[in-house]
Amino acid sequence: MSKQQYSHPDTVCIHAGKTGLNPHGALATPLYQTSTFVFDSAEQGAARFAGEEQGYIYTRLGNPTTRELELKVAALEGMEDAAATATGMGAVAAATMAFLQQGDHLIASKAIYGCSFALFNHQFARYGIDVSFVDMTDHHAIKQALKANTKMIFAETPINPTLTVLDLDFIGQFAKQHQLLSVIDNTFLTPLLQRPADYGIDLILHSATKYLNGHGDVVAGIIVGSAEHITQIKLTTLKDMGATISPHDAWLIIRGLKTLSVRMERHCQNAQKVAEYLEAHPAIGQVYYPGLKSHPGHKFIGKQMKAAGGVLAFELNGSLDDGRYFINQCQLLSLAVSLGDAESLIQHPASMTHSPYTPEERQMAGISDGLIRISVGLEHVEDIIADLKQALTLMQQKQQKPPLSL
Repeated sequence: MSKQQYSHPDTVCIHAGKTGLNPHGALATPLYQTSTFVFDSAEQGAARFAGEEQGYIYTRLGNPTTRELELKVAALEGMEDAAATATGMGAVAAATMAFLQQGDHLIASKAIYGCSFALFNHQFARYGIDVSFVDMTDHHAIKQALKANTKMIFAETPINPTLTVLDLDFIGQFAKQHQLLSVIDNTFLTPLLQRPADYGIDLILHSATKYLNGHGDVVAGIIVGSAEHITQIKLTTLKDMGATISPHDAWLIIRGLKTLSVRMERHCQNAQKVAEYLEAHPAIGQVYYPGLKSHPGHKFIGKQMKAAGGVLAFELNGSLDDGRYFINQCQLLSLAVSLGDAESLIQHPASMTHSPYTPEERQMAGISDGLIRISVGLEHVEDIIADLKQALTLMQQKQQKPPLSL
């Protein structure tokens, strides 16, 4: 059964991408935990290196287990091919550096993951690649950023950690009009909730560490695109920089993908209820979650996005010290970076995931010192809310307590 015959993404998550390399008929995907592959003859080895014969050579160049993962995610995104990487940042670096060179210009969203920002702002400058960071909710600003040497446009939506939603239809059309390569980080929503390819996006990235794996025991990335683009990435930056995924990690993500659809449903349900609770709480200044009608990105639900995802952020009515105190009082929620795990995670972006930004750069990106991000997990939502409630109550009691007199 070919991938085109599967009607629903739930089925694609489980059945797509099978390579046929399963000599003993195992139900679970075979794990090819090997660094190299044996040739039948010197002639066969030479033919494979020359690209004259299909087959595996060395796991950095390809592996049957990894290949199933790549084909599965490509099918989910509705694209031709994919390349698996050792980390999400490996995907960002390989996808961008394969197509940019000295003298080129990149338009990037002013708010992106901290290490993506550091790569573009700090590292690319060393190699003569110019980057303009713009507010991509402002279409005029994107147009104004265009230069004669612009080659690529890069963004994530919803944006980490502000949950700002960008218009993929505009970005896709703008890129095509000006012959730019468009790259979208789709980590927060997964292909089940958003498919950027439907809007003409050329390359789609995922930190597979997050929802695709879903169990907090892997770091990995995925790049999805046309066969031509993926081949170029695999034969250049991915091969030569060596940021390829291990077969065992690929196998774990394949296993995780089997439950992606049911996990995302629970993540979204829980996050919606948590966001509504926080929005109504007097200790909360503002909640950032596209599932709320008060959020500017809510208009994209049911159109560009099937649902709002499992991540939210909010501002406390209080000081930075109040925020730290609140986080430290959480008992069920784990104080940890990352997202998409079964466990609910809470963190402080300004001092953690987005610390590569200077204070001025964070202000430009809309990341305040008081912003707190939660990855809402799979626990019962009443227990998640109860933990937040007790932590907020303790914080409020601390705020009301008069200082000690000397």
